[in-house]
Amino acid sequence: MVELRELSINDGKNIYNMLQDIKREENGFHNEAKGLKYSEFEVYLKSNKRMAKGKDLPEGYVPQTLYWLFVEENPVGMAKLRHYLNESLREKGGHAAYAIRKSERGQGYGKLILRELIEKAKEKDIRELLLTCDEDNMASRRVIEINGGKLDKIKDGECYYWIKELH
Repeated sequence: MVELRELSINDGKNIYNMLQDIKREENGFHNEAKGLKYSEFEVYLKSNKRMAKGKDLPEGYVPQTLYWLFVEENPVGMAKLRHYLNESLREKGGHAAYAIRKSERGQGYGKLILRELIEKAKEKDIRELLLTCDEDNMASRRVIEINGGKLDKIKDGECYYWIKELH
């Protein structure tokens, strides 16, 4: 069973441990929970819950919802869905980003998490998604293309893919 669950302020050790198994920064993906003490985890969850509602956003940020990918009740990855784009996100970052924990890579979960994230975007009435990735990140490029992404351009080593007509 595969499920993409929205972050909850009641998430516990299983999510915390998964986040510790994802690098702080890799291929342009930022995992702000990496390295947090478990005692700081609740603040992280509450802050991200407010961000999803558009509350207390740092300057230059847009509302963003975090999700956890569960496979057979085991958390294997995380995803971010930005509700709309600003100019900065049009240049780098796009609408969506995802990462699979190191211990679960190579099993097709990247394809699954993006497929599920596209469904979440539809629920939020997002009509098209921009995804960016490093030009040399062939695994991410394949995942995006498998999920309907069309390469728009490559600029300064960054690929820009659009997934259109989500509805």
